[in-house]
Amino acid sequence: MSERNGALVHIERVNKTFRRGAEEIHILSQLNLEVPQGEFLALMGPSGSGKTTLLNLIGGLDRPTSGSVRIGGDSIDQMSNRRLAAWRARHIGLVFQFYNLLPVLTAERNVELPLLLTGLSSSQRRRHVEAALSVVGLTHRAKHYPRTLSGGEQQRTGIARAIVTDPTLLLCDEPTGDLDRKSGDEILALLQALNREHGKTIIMVTHDPHASARATRTVYLDKGRLSSEKPE
Repeated sequence: MSERNGALVHIERVNKTFRRGAEEIHILSQLNLEVPQGEFLALMGPSGSGKTTLLNLIGGLDRPTSGSVRIGGDSIDQMSNRRLAAWRARHIGLVFQFYNLLPVLTAERNVELPLLLTGLSSSQRRRHVEAALSVVGLTHRAKHYPRTLSGGEQQRTGIARAIVTDPTLLLCDEPTGDLDRKSGDEILALLQALNREHGKTIIMVTHDPHASARATRTVYLDKGRLSSEKPE
């Protein structure tokens, strides 16, 4: 699933505006971005610069006001809501700052959730869950509930849930923002391993230069525009 020029993510002349009463707020302006397959991209910028909005557009969680968003040649901005939901379940893995685990489910059941949207049998789902937990080093904590897991272990569970369907693209929104430095470093090392050893394409929103240093490329978003240089 890649375009002929090697770009997995291709965003062209994207604008995103919101209305607040009579006021029109411009979040993204004529934004262009290409992300090659296999890249680990860090997306930085001040609060309110539109980083999460851009991540949501790439993940099909939101739509641009104008412009095109193509992932692997699929024009997701043109898809119906139903088709987009099916596409997202197959191609996108999401990692959140605050984990978003269901407290009433064990780690393995949380990881299994995306697979319930597929046609896999229970035994097939179990094998996928075991594989994902093994990748993040949490096989021994599979039957533990989130309240008994450390912050780092909860984020590892979140990453296992994100990769259990073997998605095309992994989108991480401040994945270390709620962790101490040691746990954060472990999560960043895991993301690097997923990129280098498993070939996962990763886009990570972060405020932390320490985190962005783990990526293969960093771009900066400021006032709705992207730059390869950190703004003054």
